[in-house]
Amino acid sequence: MTEGRPNVNVAIIGAGAAGIAFAIALKRQHGFENFVAERLEELGGTIFIQWVIHLCHKALTNNMDLKGCSSDVAMAYYSLSSETKHDWPQSHGSQEEILDYWKEVARKNNLYSHISFNHLVSSARWNSELSLYEIAVTNTLTGEHLQRTANILVSAVGVLESPRFADIPGVGTFKGVIFHSARWDKSVDLRGKRVAVIGNGASAAQFIPEITKDPSVNVVNFVRSPAWLWRPSEFLYFAVLRKNSPLHSLMTKLTKSYMVKKGPKYLAKELIPDYPMGCKRLIFDSGYLEAMHRPNLKMNFDGIESIVEDGIVGKKDGEHIPFDVMIFATGYAADTYSIPIYGSNGKSIQEFFEEDGAKAYLGTSVPSFPNFFWIWGPNTVTGHTSAIFTSECQVNYSLQLAAPILDGRIKSIDVKRKVFDEYNEKIQSRLQGSVMTQCTSWYRVGKVGKITNMFPGSGIRFWWWLRRANFDHYLAFGSKGSPIDSFRPASSRRTVTGSLLIVSLVLALASLLLEKGYPLKVKLVLFNLIYQIMGSIQ
Repeated sequence: MTEGRPNVNVAIIGAGAAGIAFAIALKRQHGFENFVAERLEELGGTIFIQWVIHLCHKALTNNMDLKGCSSDVAMAYYSLSSETKHDWPQSHGSQEEILDYWKEVARKNNLYSHISFNHLVSSARWNSELSLYEIAVTNTLTGEHLQRTANILVSAVGVLESPRFADIPGVGTFKGVIFHSARWDKSVDLRGKRVAVIGNGASAAQFIPEITKDPSVNVVNFVRSPAWLWRPSEFLYFAVLRKNSPLHSLMTKLTKSYMVKKGPKYLAKELIPDYPMGCKRLIFDSGYLEAMHRPNLKMNFDGIESIVEDGIVGKKDGEHIPFDVMIFATGYAADTYSIPIYGSNGKSIQEFFEEDGAKAYLGTSVPSFPNFFWIWGPNTVTGHTSAIFTSECQVNYSLQLAAPILDGRIKSIDVKRKVFDEYNEKIQSRLQGSVMTQCTSWYRVGKVGKITNMFPGSGIRFWWWLRRANFDHYLAFGSKGSPIDSFRPASSRRTVTGSLLIVSLVLALASLLLEKGYPLKVKLVLFNLIYQIMGSIQ
């Protein structure tokens, strides 16, 4: 607690990458120590719970050797701009390497003493009289129920938090082992088993090549719609998101050629999607196409009629296929918010979203939820750049808004509804010009409705929009909710010219990054330099 500072508490829900980033920035920018990060599991959040499994699957069983498992994007993207790391042992590293990095960052910044492990936030409710959130917390080990308060509440639970099972008739009747890939059952030994894998997204593309290395594991991969697959790359692929562009056409041709060349010839027609590339997530191929050549992996594009006690009945010809294990790799419920957080009008965030889909101003603020900052909120996912960078943009934006609360100059701040509505109209208008409207995907409400997850632009655009908070877009309040009409934060602002010079420098370094002939380590150093520059000018 800084001397002379009012008694202000900050609660951060989630101790993953976003929660860690917020805590570090809170300490460094404001010298603030009075915060707590809540998390159900070990430090690392998504990295520990989901990225471990969703991207890496390092420990799928207790007995299988999975040394070939790695992340599907370049390791430099897993670094904070304030804690860059250029000496990763390989370009696409393991879950252990990623998690070790975040643990070291937490130790270095003395965060462990601020984290309440095995504590689940059950609910939070805004108290307008006291200008704070009343938070219900459950100790998941003892079952004890606790009450806490916070003047500022930060959601850092991420987008991919709640696994979604496919709605298939009879799913509850299967008498073998069944689990979702996001909650991998490490007690299950797959050796000698008949395994059904339902789904073919980023998760399945990662673990199928690993589990089929053992020829005794016989896998049938059920594919409802094929995915676009491209070789792992350390570069951005935002060119695929704009429809009817020359770059999109060129990328489609290159990707088709790659998939036909790497996949089995007899599957050439089935493997190529009938929707535009970029409409769903582009999958980095880390051995998935090569694994399709193995005799113990069969690709099934016929669909599923139902699940029965001992297996699956096919939709096309009614074939009954027996299985011992079913693994659902069917993604996440990304169109809901699982924590009951209630704002000043008594509604929860989920109830607010049910009116017209998930929305937030700059993916961060929601009207009638004062002092609530949402990292990785609606329409923040780019699908083509670092999620860590996205979270840092939001962290620094949020802390600009939180600064006058931390300093005691105001009690609360709330985004204006008109500003909120105009921003979301702009977002949806821009999304209509993208390929994402042309297929079903987890980017959309119920997979077919409004696009609530994707940001319609580049990472640089997202950074530019969030680089400086505009306090004219917010309402400020004093004690007991009394409005403050003429509030202006005491802060210095860089000139537009200075900002443009910085952006020019970033673009120049980025052009060098794309040049051929530079070794990987040089490119990582350039990437880290860009990252540090952009992170330092938030």
